[in-house]
Amino acid sequence: MTDPSASFRPDMAWTDIEYYLDRGLATTVRMNGLARPRVDYVVTPHDVALQVELGPHQKPPRSGLPMILIDQVAVEGRRMARIRTSEPLLLRDFHDLLCAVADRIVHHHNGLDEAFAETVRAWTALMNRPRHLEAERRLGLTGELTVLHALGLDPRVGWREAVAAWVGGEAEEHDFALAEYDVEVKATASEQRRHVVHGAGQLTPKPKRALWLVSLQLTRGGASGRTLGECVAAVREQVRAHAPGQLKVLDTHLAGYGWDPSAADDERWSLRSAPLVLPVDARLPKIDEGLLGTLSPELRARVSDVRYRVDLTGLVPAAHPPRPLTTLRLP
Repeated sequence: MTDPSASFRPDMAWTDIEYYLDRGLATTVRMNGLARPRVDYVVTPHDVALQVELGPHQKPPRSGLPMILIDQVAVEGRRMARIRTSEPLLLRDFHDLLCAVADRIVHHHNGLDEAFAETVRAWTALMNRPRHLEAERRLGLTGELTVLHALGLDPRVGWREAVAAWVGGEAEEHDFALAEYDVEVKATASEQRRHVVHGAGQLTPKPKRALWLVSLQLTRGGASGRTLGECVAAVREQVRAHAPGQLKVLDTHLAGYGWDPSAADDERWSLRSAPLVLPVDARLPKIDEGLLGTLSPELRARVSDVRYRVDLTGLVPAAHPPRPLTTLRLP
């Protein structure tokens, strides 16, 4: 659906866009009415893009950035440049960038090439500064808070032990170290259950200790979802009520992740599918110390900083995981 009468709003709320994404709907908003060149904000069931009408001999600008794709499309007989991203996890931030490009075209009357180049320069300068919390880390923190919440609510663990067991941000190999087992948490926003593993030790159980892997698939949840800020607030409230002595420990841990309660936070998430809980054993696909140990000492010494992506799509969940890991939901 195209709305030719819609006027451009430089503060177009992400929640408006998320409404369509959450429901798998599509829409096109004319950001400058009937003016030329035509500027459209396009929402598809899984993506957002900015489309700008091209002149008779004009070519789309070149991106030069691997996560920003620019191509040419035909719309109602017009040639238009389409700007989109290859990284679904960055849609929220990419929305702001598209609005900035459109604002330079519609309100400041810049050409497309100039508007795109100026916006990229400004954003590059911004990204070179320390960021509040990167998109992947926000997703990861949401996943770890989900497990922390389940552990805290379990009467056999409780909030005091749950907070004490949370060690993921302290350069430990695993995210949680409980009395009887360890837990590693992975969260993804992709439609496949694919996760990045950092280091050969991340999926290597410690001697005589069970290691459980929790895989969470998140999707943008619209009004029904939870923001990271809401998850943090819910966990803090529980700790304040049931283990107040651990509140400072919790806040220190959150600060170590880069969490800033004053930062903008309007991206809502919900579980895309049921959590997958697996024992980390020989049946799990992984690169661990055991596998690397088959190399000769000389070759092993030359392998460092192992980072790989594992696909857990379709794996059968554990029949009898630890009880707290059977009640996972966003806080």
